[in-house]
Amino acid sequence: MTTQKKRIIKPLVFAVTGALLAMSSQAQSLVELYDSARAFDATYQSAKLQFDANLARADQSKAGIYPTAGLAAGLSRTGFQNNNPVIDRSLSTQNASLSASQPLYRPANVATYRQGERQADLARAQLDAAEQDLIVRTSQSYFDVLAAQDTLAFVGAQKAAVAEQLASAKRNFEVGTSTITDTREAQARFDLVVAQEISAENDVQVKKLALDTLVGKTGSQPKALLVPVKLPGVMPLDVNTWVQQSETIHPNIRQAQSNLDIAELEIKKAEAGHKPTLDAVVSYNVQRNPNGTIQSQPSTFRTNTTNFGLNFNLPLFAGFAVQNRIRETISLKDRAQTDLEGARRTVALNTRTAFFGVQSGQGQVRALEAAELSSQSALDANRLGYQVGVRINIDVLNSQSQLFQTKRDLAQARYNVLLGGLRLRQANGTLSPDDLLAINALFAK
Repeated sequence: MTTQKKRIIKPLVFAVTGALLAMSSQAQSLVELYDSARAFDATYQSAKLQFDANLARADQSKAGIYPTAGLAAGLSRTGFQNNNPVIDRSLSTQNASLSASQPLYRPANVATYRQGERQADLARAQLDAAEQDLIVRTSQSYFDVLAAQDTLAFVGAQKAAVAEQLASAKRNFEVGTSTITDTREAQARFDLVVAQEISAENDVQVKKLALDTLVGKTGSQPKALLVPVKLPGVMPLDVNTWVQQSETIHPNIRQAQSNLDIAELEIKKAEAGHKPTLDAVVSYNVQRNPNGTIQSQPSTFRTNTTNFGLNFNLPLFAGFAVQNRIRETISLKDRAQTDLEGARRTVALNTRTAFFGVQSGQGQVRALEAAELSSQSALDANRLGYQVGVRINIDVLNSQSQLFQTKRDLAQARYNVLLGGLRLRQANGTLSPDDLLAINALFAK
């Protein structure tokens, strides 16, 4: 390897190595940052609170099948006057009653109770969807920071390499072995790289700010991807298996199924408008008259009453309200059925799209790995040709740009494959925080 070749390659090695060393031992893993986001992210916290509220609302539906009890008390005073015989009295009445009722047959209440169970399932599916979305958003922000840092490192290495090429062109021009064109071309390329470096530095700051906002930390730093790396494959390899998994577990399908179940129970509630109701009732009443009553002498008078019984109610006619309500609920059930089918189709399409996207990304990584080797060989060949006079300076500069562009694209493609794997699991509804553990193993400890 020539001295000039070493001077070109060393800046790349030092720049990338320096970027990795800058990620101190305080760097956080993807799992750590996800845990922070789970406790801080406003969108997820809102979904969690809504889940708690929905569970409480679902529990309210139990009231219709549970007994009810009530306590009432009252105090009144009555003035009574009579001329023949002369009577002028003031009477007090004190009463208290305790009553209880237990539904024995109320079909509408039973349907409402079962709807509450379905609403709890619906709330859980909504929270699962929010959790999966948080996993993807955290991973996206995590990889965005790493990609921006890689771009900055590669641009810095390219800047060092171009600076070395510019210095070489100036020396060759001074000794008369090259033209001023070589120097100007190198200077133009150097100025362009400086502009790219400024843009890359700004992009790193923006991406870090977005990650800090998501996880609630200041100066959060993702751990770097170990290179070389063997990216995890797609298992199982059959896309239809991924689609079949989504049929029962995808949050969107579960939500649509819960909505359908609730709509079917709403029909039962509407049909209950024609049915009788039966309740068991019991009450205990105490009435006390400290001054007696109009018919009795002025002395304490007390009455205790206990009632047991059944209340039966049979609707006869309600102006066709029940019939029209049944028609309405049937239409709503049909709409819920259509929404369920639409959810299944959308999930199947998204799952297939994500599956083939991951496969395409893996192929792109392999192609870029080969292109990286080819670009390095092309740079070596052009630099050697420049030294012996069969290549000009712009050929070397173009080869350098191609190599660094390939390295940047390769780093981005690797992140896209990792993120694509998570999106695939989100698409078919199997994504969970445990999926982040396998990705963690690919990053620096």
